[in-house]
Amino acid sequence: MLIYDKVVACQKNNIGAILVTAVAKQGEGPVAVGKKMLVTEKGDAYGTVGGGNLEYYAREKCKTLLKTRQHLHERYVLNDGKVVPNAKTLPMICGGVVTLYYEYIGSEASVFIFGAGHVGQALVNTLKPLNFHLTVIDERQHVIEQFKGADRLVHQPFADFIDAEGLPENSFVVICTPSHEYDYHVINKVFEKKLNPKYMGMLCSPQKLKDYLAKAYEKFGKDVDLKNFYSPIGLALGGGSPEEIAISIASEMLAIHHNKERIQHMREAEHGSDCYWKDKQ
Repeated sequence: MLIYDKVVACQKNNIGAILVTAVAKQGEGPVAVGKKMLVTEKGDAYGTVGGGNLEYYAREKCKTLLKTRQHLHERYVLNDGKVVPNAKTLPMICGGVVTLYYEYIGSEASVFIFGAGHVGQALVNTLKPLNFHLTVIDERQHVIEQFKGADRLVHQPFADFIDAEGLPENSFVVICTPSHEYDYHVINKVFEKKLNPKYMGMLCSPQKLKDYLAKAYEKFGKDVDLKNFYSPIGLALGGGSPEEIAISIASEMLAIHHNKERIQHMREAEHGSDCYWKDKQ
């Protein structure tokens, strides 16, 4: 199988990977420009960038980049003891300088939406243009059959999905099932299995939240960790249609994904010293 076939397979199955390409070479070295190696988050590797210490170092670097989901452009001196500006020295005797480009391939994050109703559909429509992998779970066959746009549709009882597959660390979970009972089952299953999503939001009213928290404290104790639980879900943007709710949820998710500690208007973040919108009198 060609290395690009492996790339496509990783994208299809939501497997993070780093594609390493030799983009420049000066002097002697074990790799030709254009050679590629694919390293997946499961530890599999395909292709080569020359073997030896260069390839060993590249594979180790991939492990770090898979966690941060970043690209990298880096030069290597293949001569132990030799120093070249802006390059890392590797314990080799070839003598040349090789530049590798590490390209992260995969989604920015995995999103699991429990509930394929109107809000679930609107949220997928909103998130689809972004680089998220979208999985939608619902136990209602007729609802699943009408759903469009998800990367993966799962016809399965809501909490059973977590029993069967768990949830990746740092994933995003949106709970908008047709019943508060199902909602509670999903959240409780996350706590029972000690899973660690980066974001878990429940679509609810303030009264429903109050009811759930009372049950959660009774079941898991007052010290239950709710720091990544967002409910009522979304930012307070206004509007109550499924589309407006979806924009509110997506905005909150993006803020958390980009580690924004404080939500700001762009005019507040970028205004400099001129707060033009304030009353000057």
